[in-house]
Amino acid sequence: MMKEKCSELGINLPTVLMEPGRSIVADAGMTLYTVGGTKEIPGYKNYVSIDGGMTDNPRYTLYESPYTIMLANRASVTPEKEYTVGGRCCESGDLIQENVMLPTAKKGDILAVMTTGAYNYSMASNYNRIPRPPIVMLNKGDCYITVKRESFADLMINDL
Repeated sequence: MMKEKCSELGINLPTVLMEPGRSIVADAGMTLYTVGGTKEIPGYKNYVSIDGGMTDNPRYTLYESPYTIMLANRASVTPEKEYTVGGRCCESGDLIQENVMLPTAKKGDILAVMTTGAYNYSMASNYNRIPRPPIVMLNKGDCYITVKRESFADLMINDL
C-alpha cells in the first residue's frame, strides 16, 4: 500500500528506520558490582555502596528506571533488609535503586543488576574521571571480553 501511494504521489519510497532498543536487548545483559561497604542510619535508611553507579548506569538517576537487584554470591539467601544502592560518585543522585530488599549486605558481596543489556554502555560517561568497566559476553559457557576496561591513561590520552 505504501509503495502504491508513493507512486501515486510521485515521491520516493521512504526508508523507515526504527530503534527498538531495550525491548530487544535489555534482558540480555546484567551489570555486576562489588559492594564496598554499608551504612545504617537507624530509623531512616540502610545504604549499600558499590564500585560503579551513575557513570556506568545513569538510567536510575535520569529516569528512575526500576531494576531487579540481588546479591549474586548469596542468591539463595532470603532478603531481610531494605537498601538504597549508591554509587561511587559524591553526588546525591548517584543511585542505582532505592528500596531494594537484599540479604544483609557485606563488603565484597557481588551485587547483580538485571536487564542492563541496552544503553548502559552508550550512556556511560567518564564523570569524575572514572574509567568505564569492561563488557563481557557469555555464550554457551564461554566468556569473551567485548569491550576492554578503560584505564586512567585511556582517559587522559587526548589531554594536552
